[in-house]
Amino acid sequence: MAIDKSFFTTAVHAGAHPEQVTGAVMPPIFMSTTFAQEAPGEHKGFDYSRAGNPSRDGYEEALSALEGAKHGLAFASGLAAEQAVAQLLNPGARVLVCDDVYGGTGRLFRKLYAKYNLDFNFIDMTSLAEVKAAAAAGPVDLIWVETPTNPTMKIIDIRAMAKIAKDKKAILVVDNTFATPLFQSPLKLGADIVVHSTTKYIGGHSDVIGGALMTSNDELHQQLRFIQFAAGAVPSPFECFMLHRSVKTLAIRMTQHEKNALAVAEFLSSHKKMKKVYYPGLAKDPGHNLAKEQMSGFSGMVSFDHTGNYSEVVSFLKKLKVFTLAESLGGVESLVNHPEKMTHASVPEELRKKLGIGHSLVRLSCGIESADDLIADLKLALE
Repeated sequence: MAIDKSFFTTAVHAGAHPEQVTGAVMPPIFMSTTFAQEAPGEHKGFDYSRAGNPSRDGYEEALSALEGAKHGLAFASGLAAEQAVAQLLNPGARVLVCDDVYGGTGRLFRKLYAKYNLDFNFIDMTSLAEVKAAAAAGPVDLIWVETPTNPTMKIIDIRAMAKIAKDKKAILVVDNTFATPLFQSPLKLGADIVVHSTTKYIGGHSDVIGGALMTSNDELHQQLRFIQFAAGAVPSPFECFMLHRSVKTLAIRMTQHEKNALAVAEFLSSHKKMKKVYYPGLAKDPGHNLAKEQMSGFSGMVSFDHTGNYSEVVSFLKKLKVFTLAESLGGVESLVNHPEKMTHASVPEELRKKLGIGHSLVRLSCGIESADDLIADLKLALE
């Protein structure tokens, strides 16, 4: 699937309108909590910044444009956006969730929302038969997909999940954080809602926490907009400005992230200390053909299993100089993460073992540095 070159233009200009009074190309940050009213209930479109703010409006317009959606909603974090989706559900609702999902998502569902009589079923969504069997076992209100998955980079068939969701009259949510809107368009493949941790690639500089939801369903948008307003987990005008600024370079950053990740994955796949490399851009990856069909690029995340024991893995991590050992991903700088001890420590041990999240698994977020320098760093640390 070819990259939509017009996305580069969309990313630069979406939601970016010169300020009307001065003509400033970059609009000011509207750091106001409240707005003057001419008479009770009569205002210029804004009354209180939790409900709406000019800085957030422009950013949300950009978010919707990125995913080709009618509506975009900004939140204070990726998990705040996910909470808003969970709040669409009524007690007793049944949710199918891909098993290899971001650790914080699983924790949110298991620890916070399961106690409200919501039934979360974690299943391997790379197996269509398993999904169909789970769907046939009872009513389904929502299907939660993350693809590529975190951290083992499994690819899930969004079109197939959309068909099952439609048959069950369920909402299909796709976490598009890893792929980004440049490389994958879940709404076009049948999703109802797209979720992002904008902390990651959309923010891209490891300096802002944020989340987003995009949808073209007017009814869902109305409900989510109310939840956003009533629950109040909104970003500040400054955060909206920072994230909107970052959107402008998303396309060009992602092309470099992907270029570096492919070079790193190819290097690792031929190294003697690798048991397995997880990257959908590799022809031998089990998800490669599906990824080529539903994605226009493979993004910048690479995971691998090291042949050594835990102490050898820790030694490798400590020797890295260009890659920084830290949680999160998607920044311009390269990061390395140990999922078992870091981002996925909250995943139940039995499920971690099933997914292969053990002492040997390492996840890389390839930044935009020189690919040669990244490979040299890895080579030195491995040897």
